Amino acid sequence: MENINNLNDIRIGVIVGADNALKVIPQLIPYGFESFEITFGSSCEGYDLREYGKHVQEIIGENDCVISCLGLYSDPLSETAEGEAVIKCWENLIDNVDAFGSNIIAGFTGRLADMPVDKSIGRYKTVFGELAKRAEDKGVKIAFENCDCGGNWNRGGVNIAFCERAWEMMFDVLPNENIGLQWEPCHHMVQLVDPIPQLKRWVNKIICLHGKDATIDWNIVNSRGISCGETFAWHRTPGFGDSNWTNIISILRMNGFKGSIDIEGFHDPVYKGELEYTGQVYALNYLKKCKGGEFVKIEL
Repeated sequence: MENINNLNDIRIGVIVGADNALKVIPQLIPYGFESFEITFGSSCEGYDLREYGKHVQEIIGENDCVISCLGLYSDPLSETAEGEAVIKCWENLIDNVDAFGSNIIAGFTGRLADMPVDKSIGRYKTVFGELAKRAEDKGVKIAFENCDCGGNWNRGGVNIAFCERAWEMMFDVLPNENIGLQWEPCHHMVQLVDPIPQLKRWVNKIICLHGKDATIDWNIVNSRGISCGETFAWHRTPGFGDSNWTNIISILRMNGFKGSIDIEGFHDPVYKGELEYTGQVYALNYLKKCKGGEFVKIEL
């Protein structure tokens, strides 16, 4: 299908779990989702990826939507049998992502347990140096999500790719062009980081995005601080949070970004339960407006 709509240089999609993607994707396509990230959670063991990819492509058929990436959100840096199993899953996804019509694998970097971020850099270089080479040979890109997973610089979490200081270290030891970020504003907003200046600095390392926003209660932050045990930030579905997505998408466009923004649901404190997909479809239509609305062509 010839695509004359260059608004689709940036597609608005949604994340679906691999366990129910074959059931959910056909129900979501009629609402106009333009891409789907299929996430395998912590493991892709037990999946025949080539056969699964074939079924996914049959569902998509002639519809104007794509599989943006495959996701794996677990810890490949752990020097355990579990960590080695995660590495095998990364290899399996890299080898078979083409069966889904995609060339991007997204996920966490992993982390040495309860150690400062910089202590994981050597292990990160070893593991992802090999995975990046394997991916490069197959034309595949690796995108690291920017979630802190409940950790900070000194301890916790299963991901070191949550702040600029870590990115500087990561991309210094592995400057490979096929390694970058799966960025979203939410994870920085809840750290009280302004995502817009950060986006401008790092836009050329962004491979794909998650569509997730946040709401910050600055009255609590300014009067009570962030250590008083009161909630001061909420993860939100786009359209219900504080981010200016028109600005975000404009920055992406001005820097030549082409790719997908996949809505990450099941976090919003209001649009949840029976309202979950109402919120996700609202976010889809909101983000489509933020990227310019309907394509218009006038002959002059």
